Amino acid sequence: MHFPLPWQLLLILLVILIVFGASKLPELGRGLGEGIRNFKKSLSEEDKKELEGKKEEQ
Repeated sequence: MHFPLPWQLLLILLVILIVFGASKLPELGRGLGEGIRNFKKSLSEEDKKELEGKKEEQ
């Protein structure tokens, strides 16, 4: 799988801009950022629980 070329990325961004409009883009970015943060937080919490479980077994 290859990474899209710069002109392909520009085309994708243009389509997103047309579909959602300029006023919705900050809201979409904010929502995406929050989703990524929550995902990372849940992963780190799972790691902590796993480490605590291993400590209790010892």
